[in-house]
Amino acid sequence: MKASDVRASFLDFFAKHGHQIVASSSLVPANDPTLLFTNAGMNQFKDVFTGAETRAYKRATTSQKCVRAGGKHNDLEEVGKTPRHHTFFEMLGNFSFGDYFKEDAIAWAWDLITNVWQMDQRRLCVTVFGGDAELGLGPDDEARAIWKKVTGLADERIIGLGKKDNFWAMGDTGPQGPCSEIHFFNDGVPSAWPTTDPSSWVGWLEFWNLVFMQYECKVAKGPLERLPAPSIDTGAGLERVTSIIQGVRSNYDTDLFTGILAEAADIAGVRYGAGGDADTSLRVIADHARASAFLIADGVLPDKTQREYTLRRIFRRAVRHGKLLGITEPFMHRVCARVIAEMSAQFPELAERAATIADVTLEEEKRFRATLDRGLDLLEQEFTALGGKGGKVVPGKTVFTLYDTFGFPEDLTQLIAEERGFGVDKAGFDAAMAEAREKSAFKGSDQEAVDTIYKQLASELGGTKFTGYDGTEGDGAVRALVVGGARASRATVGDKVGIVLDTTPFYAESGGQTGDTGELTTASGARVRIDDTKKPAGDLFVLTGEVTAGAIAVGDAAHQVVDAARRTRIRANHSATHLLHLALKRTLGGHVAQKGSLVAPERLRFDFTHFSPMTDEQIRSVEDQVNAEVWRNADSVIEVLPIEQAKQRGAVAMFGEKYGESVRVVRIGHDSLEFCGGTHVRRAGDIGVFKILAESGVAQGVRRIEAVTAAGAVDYLRRLEDELGRAGERLKAQPLEVAGRVDKLLAEARGLEKELDKLKAKLASGAGGRDLASEVVTVNGVKLLAASTEVDDVKVLRETGDALRDKLGSGVLLLAGVGGPDKVALIAMVTKDLTGRFHAGKLLGVVAEVLGGRGGGKPDMAQGGGKDAHKVPDALAAARRWVEEQAKV
Repeated sequence: MKASDVRASFLDFFAKHGHQIVASSSLVPANDPTLLFTNAGMNQFKDVFTGAETRAYKRATTSQKCVRAGGKHNDLEEVGKTPRHHTFFEMLGNFSFGDYFKEDAIAWAWDLITNVWQMDQRRLCVTVFGGDAELGLGPDDEARAIWKKVTGLADERIIGLGKKDNFWAMGDTGPQGPCSEIHFFNDGVPSAWPTTDPSSWVGWLEFWNLVFMQYECKVAKGPLERLPAPSIDTGAGLERVTSIIQGVRSNYDTDLFTGILAEAADIAGVRYGAGGDADTSLRVIADHARASAFLIADGVLPDKTQREYTLRRIFRRAVRHGKLLGITEPFMHRVCARVIAEMSAQFPELAERAATIADVTLEEEKRFRATLDRGLDLLEQEFTALGGKGGKVVPGKTVFTLYDTFGFPEDLTQLIAEERGFGVDKAGFDAAMAEAREKSAFKGSDQEAVDTIYKQLASELGGTKFTGYDGTEGDGAVRALVVGGARASRATVGDKVGIVLDTTPFYAESGGQTGDTGELTTASGARVRIDDTKKPAGDLFVLTGEVTAGAIAVGDAAHQVVDAARRTRIRANHSATHLLHLALKRTLGGHVAQKGSLVAPERLRFDFTHFSPMTDEQIRSVEDQVNAEVWRNADSVIEVLPIEQAKQRGAVAMFGEKYGESVRVVRIGHDSLEFCGGTHVRRAGDIGVFKILAESGVAQGVRRIEAVTAAGAVDYLRRLEDELGRAGERLKAQPLEVAGRVDKLLAEARGLEKELDKLKAKLASGAGGRDLASEVVTVNGVKLLAASTEVDDVKVLRETGDALRDKLGSGVLLLAGVGGPDKVALIAMVTKDLTGRFHAGKLLGVVAEVLGGRGGGKPDMAQGGGKDAHKVPDALAAARRWVEEQAKV
């Protein structure tokens, strides 16, 4: 069986037993700020297990993509060194939400393993929970009895282990329970069965964990209570299962990896399987290419923040191993392309984002290779500095900087240092690393956590019917009120309230479009100002605002009126983002993908993948394309289609978004076709006009456009006109003559600056008949000019110094420009013939110290400053003494 057959056989098996096949969720967890990445199959069902969410099915099965490379579960540094560790992997799982329990879970697992996958029963054993005094629980004799009944396994093949190995908890509180693991012996038929002794487990591979959620802990460290409807959560690693079925000892020898490894080996010009460090590096590259491709496909781009930085570390570790293999050119985009070819059949998002994956990986590798070169330069400077001081150990802080900023692992720095005869301060590095880990520990994402109360309401009441596509007014029944974070039966004047209705024309914030505002009234005289509309859980709409008159109660019939003028401006901005997206793709390339947006009444903001600032010509081209489509004034077409049909038509999906079986497809103009649930103009001409206000970078590989349309564009033009008018009044010019008038004033200012520079130069070189060149003295055979002047302009001071140095021919020069009691500019120069004896930077350091300042530079020229002008005579004397001392050497 190929890995794809293993995956399909698992899903098909459980589908035949009444399970709903559910697509893998994104690697970026939806509404779970506690997780860095999706790391288990149950993550997307967390709220179902806790009862905060209900679904149309009681049984589910998935092949979930997972990443463990940060936070609590972090396998990054082990990847490549062992046959089993990965950053990216697939978790096969079957789940029961209060439906079947232990007997079915165990029976189906055994049936699949032995009859479908045909594993050798003689090489299998299982573990069960052996009890724990701290939890107050005895051994899971129920599971043991079921295993014996279903499989006929003897007691010695059913090993009882403690809490650490065989008890699972979602967290300090929530569902938890004993688990049962299934193990396979890699070395043929075992001569003895494992026990509670850890050493007896050598050669055994755990590949499937069955979790029996039968308890709930409501308070941290509190008592366990039995759940009224126990549930099942299982997880089997696809890579491990495939290695068993294909009869190989390493996950990397399965067909999940062999093609990717072959690609990497071909690029490196080596053969995988020869052993040694080369094999380790190839495994790192193969694993990290999978993680990189999947994370980028789900909208994570390498950068400095938590998820983004984790991707950067994964990716750069792969590049470093490529360099260890002797790969001198960017290569990861080629390996990621192989990942896409191998896995896009199961995960079509890879193919959909192929251009973005290629562009991001190529650009990131180019940047990192330049960074690595800078890191080597830094290390070389450190060696030079240490050699000058007689040191032999690279400081731990430097080792950490190389690791954190330049991607040099400690062992690489140590290897390079040893080659040059230096050691490294490992204790100092470990201390810096521990401090950094504490600072960067994952403390939750910036996602807004959904209040439990709204999850419960969504579970209890279901979704809200939205009627706002057809109008901005409508009636609905009040189904729930939330006041002060708690459910309430009524709300009175002054109360800030959240209102849930069965039907509403108010659009809830989603897809970048802001929520509607307006007013709600009841027949009893209640009036509620609606300030926002959100969708905090599922399809539950919550209108939030303040009661301004009367009282509103659950069960009331309410008339709702959306602020129609505001909605009109939002619709124009939203439709414009669709046309903008298409224009960007046509102008910049197919790699452009939406990374986020804000659609507000005043403006729109659109974030997209691109790797360099747009030129003025590109910005104007995008504007022209959008406006041309607006002025063609085609009707908008909105349809609800099966997702596959929508994709076949070429509809564009939002980066990293998950969609159902049917999707709403919106066509704006002639060619823009996107998945979208927002509100839009009836005709493209309703956008009026489109104007880009700004284009900027918000993260590596992500650019942002801010723009206005329709009434917002008129507002912008009026502000622009007012600003130009005021500028014209001050410049005594008409608005369209302002630029010419400013150019004329700037030319006049430059002329005055030149005249001023000439006067400063004259003042610096000698005022009132003073000739600085005449103040040169000879110290131990070396000419020295150490003088002060009233000019503190560093540029003028440097030019004056150049002229005086030329007059000296051979000598040392120090100028102190006094600009006030607390400001002194310093310039030190040494002619080329004396730089072997005198160092301008060291001279400047001595003088600056006297003046309470600092400075430095090269042997022939240095500059700096001081803060105490009263000590200038002392500083000049210090310069003379320093030259005297150096001249003796």
